[in-house]
Amino acid sequence: MSNIALEIAGLNFSYAKKKQVLHDLHFEVDAGQCCILLGPNGAGKSTLFSLITRLYAHKQGRIKLAGFDIQKQPLKALGHLGVVFQQTTLDLDLTVQQNLRYHAALQGMSRKKANPAIQEQLECLGMYERRTEVVRQLNGGHRRRVEIARALMHKPSVLLLDEPTVGLDVPSRQAIVEHVHQLSQDGHLAVLWATHLMDEIYASDKIVVMHQGTLKAQGLMADVIRQAQAENINDAFYKLTHS
Repeated sequence: MSNIALEIAGLNFSYAKKKQVLHDLHFEVDAGQCCILLGPNGAGKSTLFSLITRLYAHKQGRIKLAGFDIQKQPLKALGHLGVVFQQTTLDLDLTVQQNLRYHAALQGMSRKKANPAIQEQLECLGMYERRTEVVRQLNGGHRRRVEIARALMHKPSVLLLDEPTVGLDVPSRQAIVEHVHQLSQDGHLAVLWATHLMDEIYASDKIVVMHQGTLKAQGLMADVIRQAQAENINDAFYKLTHS
C-alpha cells in the first residue's frame, strides 16, 4: 500500500488567457512527513494551494490526496484534507466551541461524534478550558490554535498550512511549529506548510523550493543546500530564487 499522502504530478496551470503560472510541478508528501513549501511572493504557492483545495480546477497534471484523484473523486479526496489559510476564517462572534461545531456539521459529523473530536483537538492545543470564550476575545496565537483544531477534527490525511504563523509573537509561533511537527511525527498526518520563516524548518523536514511557478529544488535541508551549492538554507533559498 502506498505511503504517499499528497501527490503532485505534471501540474501546469494558467489563468484564463494569461501567462502560465505553474510549470510541470512534480513532488510528493508521504504520510508522517512535514514538507515545507518555500518561495518568494509570486512563486505560485497560493495558486498551488488553490488547486489542491479545488478553489480552482486544473486541466493539466494530477493531484491526489490519500490516493484519490481530486478531479475524478473530489469528495473522497477533499474528505482527507484539512486547511488553515493565512487569513482567519473563524466567526469572531461565536465561541470556540460553536465555531468547531459549525465546521463539524459542514463535514457531516454528528454532534455525538463531533463533541469528543472537539475536546481531543482543543486539549492537544491547550485550548479546551477556553472553549466557551468568544473568538473575538482571543489573541492571534489562540485563534490560530482553534483553526488548527478545526482542520484536524475529521482526522485528515493531509494538512495544508498557508503561512499560519504570520503576525504571531515568538512564543505563539514556536508553540504552533512544535505542535504541527509533533503531529506529523506521531501519526500518519502529512503536512504541506508554506512559510517565509527559515527557523520554522526542522532538519527532518522535506523542503520544496518554488520560483516563478517552477520547482527549483526538493529534498531534506542538507540536500537543498547541496543542490544550491550554498552554506546554509538561507543562502540556498537566495541562490535558487535569484537566478
